[in-house]
Amino acid sequence: MNKVLGIILIAIAFAVGMYFGGGSGSPVITASSGGASYSGGYDKSQDSSQSATKSAVVQRTTEGVTHVVNDGESIMDAVKAANPGDTIQVMPGTYHETVYIDKDDIRIIGVIQEGKRATMDGQGKLNDAILYSGNNIVVQNMLITKYKGNAIMGQAGNNFEIRDNVIVDTGVYGIFPQLGKNGIVEGNVISGIEDAAIYVGMSDNIHVSRNEVFDSVAGIEIENSRHAIVENNYVHDNTGGVLAFITPGLPIKTTFDVIIRDNFIVNNNTANFGAPGSTVAGIPAGTGILIMAADEVIVEDNIITGNKTAGIIITDHENAPNTTIDPGADSKPDRVMILNNLMMNNGYDTIDEAKALMLTEFKQGNPDILRVGTSRDSCIINRHRYVTVGVNDWKECEFSNTDAIDSYILDEPVPPREIKGSEKGKIAYLGICTGCHTYTGRMIGPPVQIIQALYMDNPQGLADYIASPVKKREDYPEMPPQNYLDEETRLAVAKYMLSRKD
Repeated sequence: MNKVLGIILIAIAFAVGMYFGGGSGSPVITASSGGASYSGGYDKSQDSSQSATKSAVVQRTTEGVTHVVNDGESIMDAVKAANPGDTIQVMPGTYHETVYIDKDDIRIIGVIQEGKRATMDGQGKLNDAILYSGNNIVVQNMLITKYKGNAIMGQAGNNFEIRDNVIVDTGVYGIFPQLGKNGIVEGNVISGIEDAAIYVGMSDNIHVSRNEVFDSVAGIEIENSRHAIVENNYVHDNTGGVLAFITPGLPIKTTFDVIIRDNFIVNNNTANFGAPGSTVAGIPAGTGILIMAADEVIVEDNIITGNKTAGIIITDHENAPNTTIDPGADSKPDRVMILNNLMMNNGYDTIDEAKALMLTEFKQGNPDILRVGTSRDSCIINRHRYVTVGVNDWKECEFSNTDAIDSYILDEPVPPREIKGSEKGKIAYLGICTGCHTYTGRMIGPPVQIIQALYMDNPQGLADYIASPVKKREDYPEMPPQNYLDEETRLAVAKYMLSRKD
């Protein structure tokens, strides 16, 4: 009955074209080029934000060559033959390969004919489907399945668009932009991911919209990133729905200015099947939204129903499972803002820790909102609508909507990232290694400190291992080979990793 009710709510909402928002006379957040500035006095004429559908990539003044890849041919061969400005059209068929794009301004567009898509099938053997380090990259209309690591991973590329792809069972991450600026993740359908279906890591000015993510450990995760909007997504049947995190031990130490709005976040009760000991393995099944140590997170006009532990959980690092304390990161979630949300039938089978927390406030019922640990300068409106724990001392928010912000996609795309020879190791470390390794804590792979202990006087040995790894520890998954990196880059990243002190 509970699941049926959730489906009925969703069907009604889509049928009438529901979009929620506060009154036009309320104080509001207005847009700026770097993110949000908080002010009162709503004035639509002062709205400088751009449409969410605005392109994130540099607009071409002249079109390049179109390369057509037919079934039985190689997408990677087309990438090698392409020049910046070219488009690669992939015809329906099945392709067993890894594609690495290290050039700028390349578009990979799958052609859909009578419902049939270009399908990249890793056969349970290959690690990654599409990796890109170039700038101004578009990946659209592909079907990607049965890879062990990632479907689409950005490795320090700026100005990207990942649209309208179908991704099923690709291991650790579905869509994973890492260390990128100015990007759109829109209209994708992703399922069966053992970490995060959409994972935005250490990135800025990101728009995540109109995606459906389900049957994964984490639906959408904004981690150590800034100026991000997550809106109009259907997030269901994951362990945790939408996450805003600071993961300790990463070189970028902040997550702030995140808007989570107008999403359907329902029935996220899937048993946690994340890698044991990893951060996401600590998410309790039945979590709608989880905010951990992130600052300036706004939760607005979402439908949050049927999540058995709680609709929204806010926690610091000290009270979160599977986390270590990072002296360089603020462990407290500050300036969390909860506005109007439709919340019902959450917390109906909550965990013992939540029940104990409720007893401290003599609360009864099923929790919609749980706050554990410290959260400073946070606010909530219409708190009487929800069963809450830990927010009694939160003030009333002085604004009710974010209508003035359409997107954080910039008016002008950022300049392409130029990597000097001396920076190869650093950029590769930030864009690739930190997707699985933190300095002190456990992520997917072992901490950097353990790697340093093994290879401190042997950077060449580590570089060789990066190219052709073997499984060394039973408690960690086997590392995928990074042999698409050239020998010089592998040695540079090994030396940089061994030099890290945090």
